[in-house]
Amino acid sequence: MMAPSLRTPAVLTRVSGVLSLYLARETRTRVGLGPGSTVGPMEMEVLDWATYGIAMQSLAQDIADSGFEPDIILAVARGGLFIAGSLGYALEVKNLHVMNVEYYTGIGERMPVPLLLPPLPELIDLTDAKVLVADDISDTGHTLEAVKEFCKGKVGEVRVACLYQKKASVVPCDYVWKVAERWIEFPWSSEAAMVKRSEPS
Repeated sequence: MMAPSLRTPAVLTRVSGVLSLYLARETRTRVGLGPGSTVGPMEMEVLDWATYGIAMQSLAQDIADSGFEPDIILAVARGGLFIAGSLGYALEVKNLHVMNVEYYTGIGERMPVPLLLPPLPELIDLTDAKVLVADDISDTGHTLEAVKEFCKGKVGEVRVACLYQKKASVVPCDYVWKVAERWIEFPWSSEAAMVKRSEPS
């Protein structure tokens, strides 16, 4: 089996009751941090909850002012869950869906390609629907690229809203609060997890 290219999302599939990855989880790429890195701790941008509230008000206002009225908000888990929930209230959208994509596995560490994890949303009878994809950041843009490709041909229109976007992103966001240069520390992921889960074999 050929390994997927950087522009093709790997998909976690269930084969004979066993979860199988097209790409081994152990294969990861260090980006930006660690020994010999060009990015140090002082080059992080810290987003606190108070600033998050201000940012979301601004982002939601931009969407409202554009005249775009999404029928569905599709959250890219996990960071996009916060963005989608906030936008759902601000834009009066109750139809929220979740798509779980694994790409970054730690600070400065990512998989070679995004992994679309099941269960995937069933976009049935939505050929005229307007979908707003919500995520916390478009870093490389590969995650959003995979999500947009998944939606292609299934819905009427797809737009993307992110708090942050890096200049190197291959997917330009339709709505973005701030263009970032540094690694972002979000308030929901700034503390260490309370439990340590083992990865599936």
